[in-house]
Amino acid sequence: MRKVQALLTVWLIFHFLVAYSAVVYEIDASPFGTANAPLPQYIKAPQEKLIVVDPSQHVFGAYSPEGKLIRWGLASAGSSWCSDINKSCETTPGNYRVYSLGDESCISSKFPLAEAGGAPMPYCMFFNGGQALHGANEVAYANTSHGCVRLHLDDAQWLRYHFVERPQAENDYHGTRVLIKTYNELSLNGSKRLHYYQYYNAYQQKYRQFI
Repeated sequence: MRKVQALLTVWLIFHFLVAYSAVVYEIDASPFGTANAPLPQYIKAPQEKLIVVDPSQHVFGAYSPEGKLIRWGLASAGSSWCSDINKSCETTPGNYRVYSLGDESCISSKFPLAEAGGAPMPYCMFFNGGQALHGANEVAYANTSHGCVRLHLDDAQWLRYHFVERPQAENDYHGTRVLIKTYNELSLNGSKRLHYYQYYNAYQQKYRQFI
């Protein structure tokens, strides 16, 4: 009888933990809600995990292989002009794959130019040469980087450790796919862009405790 009770207890604990983990994961994966995100809730199933970055809307979205948006947030892509190098720094549009990952100590090997590198790039996820997704303490609602995609630290950390994969045998050496959309400032009007910015910041403050 005691053995049966013990087995029942283990079974209940196991299923409680599974259910609890699912709830925590859902909060962690979608801390700002996806219902009103400035990205489609569903896209054609990519059959693999996909990160979409839209420089015009200053937003990124993480999609499941089935095409469901599971997390989104602010994203600051490359600037149209960088005075220190006297040319455009726009993040190059196109399809890429993550080829290298770093941790919270990741830094730039080039910027700032005066110091020959050293700019913090925590949780860096390189996808196109020196261009990477990475965390930043401040993320502007504008494209202000030298070509990388800056994300809030919470988002970058989640992507780095809970979503993105480096090339390895398990994925046939195909790192997580990254789609950088083209720059199109007419994709959203000013009032709608402001709405999404305010919406994101409100949810960020509300759900930060769960991250």
